[in-house]
Amino acid sequence: MAAETFAESKETSQELLFGASSELIEDISRALDHNDFPEVGRLTEGLHAADMADLIMRLSPEAREKFIIVFKGSITPETLAEIDDSIRKDVLEILSTKEIAAAVSELESDDALDLISDLEEAQQQEVLRAISADERAILEEVLTYPEDSAGRLMQHEIVCVPPFWTVGETISFVRDTYGLPDTFYTIYVVDSRYQPLGEIYLSALLRHRLDTIVSEIMQKTQKVVSVTQDQGEVADLFRHYNLVSAPVVDSSGRIVGMITLDDVFEVVEEEAEKDLLNLAKVHESDFRGPVATIAYWRIRWLLITLVNTLIASFVISRFQESIHQISALSFLMTINAAMGGNAGMQVVTIIIRALGTHSLRESETWKAVGKEVSVGLITGGFFSLLLGGIAALWVHDMRLGIILSLALLANMLWAAFAGTILPIVIHRFGLDPAVSAGPLLTTTTDVLGYAIFLGLATLFLL
Repeated sequence: MAAETFAESKETSQELLFGASSELIEDISRALDHNDFPEVGRLTEGLHAADMADLIMRLSPEAREKFIIVFKGSITPETLAEIDDSIRKDVLEILSTKEIAAAVSELESDDALDLISDLEEAQQQEVLRAISADERAILEEVLTYPEDSAGRLMQHEIVCVPPFWTVGETISFVRDTYGLPDTFYTIYVVDSRYQPLGEIYLSALLRHRLDTIVSEIMQKTQKVVSVTQDQGEVADLFRHYNLVSAPVVDSSGRIVGMITLDDVFEVVEEEAEKDLLNLAKVHESDFRGPVATIAYWRIRWLLITLVNTLIASFVISRFQESIHQISALSFLMTINAAMGGNAGMQVVTIIIRALGTHSLRESETWKAVGKEVSVGLITGGFFSLLLGGIAALWVHDMRLGIILSLALLANMLWAAFAGTILPIVIHRFGLDPAVSAGPLLTTTTDVLGYAIFLGLATLFLL
C-alpha cells in the first residue's frame, strides 16, 4: 500500500510539473465520447502548446480525430511543431492545405521545414505554392540539403550586424527590425560578404556602453558549421564546446542560418531513441502506432531471430548421438551459448555508444579490441571456473566440468572480440551497427557455444 501511494504521489508530481494530466485526458475523452464540445473547449482553454500536443498524442485515435476536426482552429502552429512525427502525420491528413500553409507561414524556418517534411510530395508542393515567395524560396533551398544535415536543422532567421556598428545601433536594430527570430542568444558580426567574423552574446551586449563598437567586444573564436555537416557531428560539436548556438555557412563561407541548443537537444534525443529501439529491434511507432504496423516491424526482426535459431538448431542436430549418450549435455550446452551472447551484447552496447558519440576513433580500433578481449579473458576465466565447478558437482563428472570451462572461456573471448570488431566494421561500411551487430553476434556466439562444447565433449568423452 505504501509503495502504491508513493507511486501515485510521484506520478502526480510529474504531471503537475509538465504535460497533460491523466485526469485531464480522461475528462476530455469522456466529453468527446458524449460530443460535449463546450466542455472540451473549457478543459483545453489556456493550455500551453506543448501540453496541447501532449494531449493530442495521448488521446485514442478515434478521440484524436474527432478533437482535431472540431477544434482544429484552436491548434496553434506551435502545437503542431511539438507533436511527434508519427502522430503529426495523422493530424496533417485531417487539416486542409490552406490550414497547413497558414501554420507553416507562422513558424520559424526550422519548425516549418519539420512540418512540411511530414507531408506527401504532392501536398508538400501545394503547401509551398500557398505560402509567400520569400518563404517558399527559403524552404525549397533547405529541402535541397541532405536529410540529416545541418542545413535541415538550422533556422534561417538570424541576427547579423557589421563590425563598425555601435552597441546602441545594434540594440535599436534588434528592437525595431521585423522578422528576427523569436528567441536568440547570439548576434553574429559579419563582413561585407556576409561571412562571420565573430559573435556577441546578448548578455555581453547589454553590459557595454551604447557608443562601444561591436568589433571591440565580439568573440573572434567561434565554431562554424557547414550546411552539409552531419547532424550527429553538430551535436558532438555543441557537447564538446558547450555551445548555445552556432552559425551555419554555405560552400562560399556565407552565413545562411544558425543552430541553437534546443535543436541539438532534439537530435541527441532522436539518436539515442533510434539506437535504443534498434538494439531492441523495434520501430519508433511501436508505442502509439496501429496494431498492423507494430506487428509488421516486429515480424521483420523476429524472422531474423528465427533464422539464427534454425542455424543453432542445425548445429545441435549434428550431435544428437552425443547428447543421447550423455544426457547432461542437453542442459549444460545452453549455459555456454547464453553466457557468450550476454557477454557479447554488453560489449556491443558499449562500442555502439562510443561510435555514436565519436568517442572511439579509427586509430583506436585495435586498442579497443585488445582492451575488451582482456576484460573478456578475466570475466571468462572467472565464470569458466565458477560454472565448470558447479557443473562438475552437479553431474558428478570432473571431465565434463573442465570441458564446459574451456568451451565457456573460448566463447566469451570470441564474444569480446566479435562484440568489439563487428560494430566497428559495420559502421565503416556506412551501415547502422545498432541494427546489424546484435543479430550477427548472437548467431555466432550461439553456434560457437554449441559447437565448441558439444564438439569437445564428443572428442574427449565418447
